[in-house]
Amino acid sequence: MPIIKSISSLRNRTREIASICHTQDEPVYLTTNGEGDLVVMSISHYERLKAQVDLFEKLGVAQAQSAAGKKGITHRQMMTRLRRRANAG
Repeated sequence: MPIIKSISSLRNRTREIASICHTQDEPVYLTTNGEGDLVVMSISHYERLKAQVDLFEKLGVAQAQSAAGKKGITHRQMMTRLRRRANAG
């Protein structure tokens, strides 16, 4: 269930909203005059969302490449590359 507060709550109850964002790990939707206006969330929640978007973008590119008939690499080749990178650093 989305957490919805008025924008004035942000001014008057900032700590409460921050606490909700952290303890419930959910964004808080802020309204102005009954209309959606802003979303407030913890940095950790935002970073997870951003990581998901980045992953979906990469998957979209891979799917387009696959549909175009481009060949990828095998699992073994990928693991070899990853091991080399891990050992080089």
